[in-house]
This record gives sequence, structure tokens and C-alpha cells, in this order.
Amino acid sequence: MINYDDFSKIEVKIGKVINAEKVPETDKLLKLEVDFGEETNRTIVSGIAHAINTEDIIGKEVPFVVNLEPRTIRGIESRGMIMVAIDAEENPVLLNPSKEVPPGSLVR
Repeated sequence: MINYDDFSKIEVKIGKVINAEKVPETDKLLKLEVDFGEETNRTIVSGIAHAINTEDIIGKEVPFVVNLEPRTIRGIESRGMIMVAIDAEENPVLLNPSKEVPPGSLVR
């Protein structure tokens, strides 16, 4: 369990995926370029390539944790984490707003 003060430190925003490509020599990693409004080209690496095709995620609005410390994965600096649901087969499923919202919108 975490307390509310710890939870309130997590910043989640809606980002629009503007580009996605598989990371070479990996089965699970996607390199995403994401528009957050004030920042239009943030790189985020995610382990969802085994279940999400690049053409299925480009143009989608999805939630991301945006205030994590940067982490280098396979030589690529990742500056956030995508949020997904996990289905019965343990595969990631994209989450998205029920209507279009501006990139950078806060999730609360």
C-alpha cells in the first residue's frame, strides 16, 4: 500500500502517438514518439510490441506516466511509461479517452 501523498506524485497525461517503430533485435520493444502538447516529440520505449502493431498505435491518444526519471533501454533514452490494461492472456491492451482531448491533458 502507498499513501495518498505518494500517489499524488504520479503525473499521468494523455499523449498522442505520432510515430512508432520496433526496436531492432528485440521482440517486445516499441520506440514511441509522443505529442504532449507543450512537448511534441518525447521518446518513450515500451515492451508492448509483441501485442500492439505500430500501425495500430500511431495516431492514438493514450495515457502515459510522464514524470518518471529517464531510463536508457537498448541505447534509447525513455522518458515515460505507457499505461495499458492487461487482458486474460496477459497481453497489453491500449486505453484511450472516450472522446478526443488535447495532447497533454491531465488524467486524474
